[in-house]
Amino acid sequence: MPGPRLLAALCGVLLCASGVSAGSGDLCEPECLNGGTCLVGQHNLPSYCLCPEGFSGLTCNETETGACFPNPCHHDAECQVTDESQRGDVFRQYICKCSQGYTGIHCETVCRMPLGMETGAIANWQISASSMLLGFMGLQRWAPELARLHRSGIVNAWTASNYDKKPWIQVNLMRKMRVTGVVTQGASRAGSAEYVKTFKVAYSLNGRKFEFVQVDGGFGDKIFVGNVDNNGLRTNMLDTPLEAQYVRLVPVTCHWSCTLRFELLGCELNGCSEPLGLKDYTISDAQITASSTYKTWGVNSFSWYPFYARLDKQGKFNAWTAERNSASEWLQIDLGSQKQVTGIITQGARDFGHIQYVAAYKVAYSDDGLTWTEYKDEGAEESKVFPGNLDNNSHKKNVFETPFLARFVRILPVSWHNRITLRVELLGC
Repeated sequence: MPGPRLLAALCGVLLCASGVSAGSGDLCEPECLNGGTCLVGQHNLPSYCLCPEGFSGLTCNETETGACFPNPCHHDAECQVTDESQRGDVFRQYICKCSQGYTGIHCETVCRMPLGMETGAIANWQISASSMLLGFMGLQRWAPELARLHRSGIVNAWTASNYDKKPWIQVNLMRKMRVTGVVTQGASRAGSAEYVKTFKVAYSLNGRKFEFVQVDGGFGDKIFVGNVDNNGLRTNMLDTPLEAQYVRLVPVTCHWSCTLRFELLGCELNGCSEPLGLKDYTISDAQITASSTYKTWGVNSFSWYPFYARLDKQGKFNAWTAERNSASEWLQIDLGSQKQVTGIITQGARDFGHIQYVAAYKVAYSDDGLTWTEYKDEGAEESKVFPGNLDNNSHKKNVFETPFLARFVRILPVSWHNRITLRVELLGC
């Protein structure tokens, strides 16, 4: 069964519901209940109901019991309703507590890929340690750059100096990344099995101030169970992913010597959700443009300019309104440089008492402002249609399941009430 507020990501949908403009007089089937909007599929595609908040089901006939029903989280993640005090523009009414190795707003992203120790994608100079063992009259260097999973040879791992009372080995990932686990392995030296039996994990953003991964509840450093022989693999997944540039393994107990080969698991960061600057004017007026501008009663001084399209803007003229009610209209934001865009918040406005808003829209993005790509969900063939507002003042937040990198972002209205009118904020980093 389709999920709540099914959006029917179709390239050419037409909307028809009471109070909402549409580009066709076709009747919608099935009939949508509880104020739902019907999205009519073209080319023999089926129609679907776009449900208002609080309702779900094929015809908006089911009452939702809360933000977590049905569960919006993927991969068996736990959905937790947030308190009112936690809610706001950059928060959802729920959070997804991801299973180990998954990340993303809805735990949709697999985040347990090897980060490059075994493959060499992590260069030798990115690996350092507190010390190293010099064996066989100082000719064998059991150096930190040898600590690569499955490395072969006579000298094939890192071993701390026997005089090092607080050994550690660390990796500089060169940028902040999401780390979700570690795979460890021992080695054999002079015929003897050596390995790390238990260890801690520390992390840092700057390479100077480190924090240790804590046990649940934060009542002490977590001790991870390591290896039991020289060649077997031991995988430890982190309960909470780390966002760090530096990751340090700190042996606690070792068999003979502290000898280690390892791999880090994780992925690039892609879950940023900070406001990108419309509301706080970090984005200048000149960076906000549109296809046209409406003038109330045709008076220039009553113009609804695109640079008014700032979330929560106040005043008599406090939003962008298009000159025509047409699906060819657009609002464009130039972010100034390429940014990762992860979400959007929209809002309508009033024009002398008349409530106006965009009820549904698409999103397009570009690097040069000339060639545009319409947003699609991963694996979808058609552009996604996002649900918009239901009144003139409430915020409606939509999160992009697949964030995108772009300098220019366009909002393409598909359906509207009275007039195409927008106030907006983009989220990302």
